[in-house]
Amino acid sequence: MSRATELVDSLRATENRLVLAESCTGGLIAAQLASIPGVSQWWCGSAVTYRENTKIRWLNVSAESIDQLTAVSEQVAREMASGVLKQTPEADLAAAITGHLGPDAPPGQDGLIFIGIATGDHCEVSQHQLQQTGRASRQQEAAELVLFKLTEFIRP
Repeated sequence: MSRATELVDSLRATENRLVLAESCTGGLIAAQLASIPGVSQWWCGSAVTYRENTKIRWLNVSAESIDQLTAVSEQVAREMASGVLKQTPEADLAAAITGHLGPDAPPGQDGLIFIGIATGDHCEVSQHQLQQTGRASRQQEAAELVLFKLTEFIRP
């Protein structure tokens, strides 16, 4: 069973509706979920906010957070998850991912990602260092990690 299928099964079991805000995965999580028949009952959609200005305008991420901390930060992941949840009233749960998959990452950010999971007024963020090399492999690893973290978060 794929991680996306496991997540959808958990969403169904808990009757939670999910919305996503993706940056470095570029919609890969959305593509995996969209391949599952009937997912529209539990998945509201995904905002792919790749550019900083898009994060600010679509998700109400603070420009100050990006300026002070960069888009690859715990705070921006938190604001992305909270922002997309506020923009999607039918959703109970939101996840966001931001990171730098390389090449040419600033020092200390190569392969670094932050995953935010929000419900109501609560948001938890985890930081991860990807093990894969190469952009496409890292995108896949990051997408799988988000699916896993979400499933663990809501597992009944």
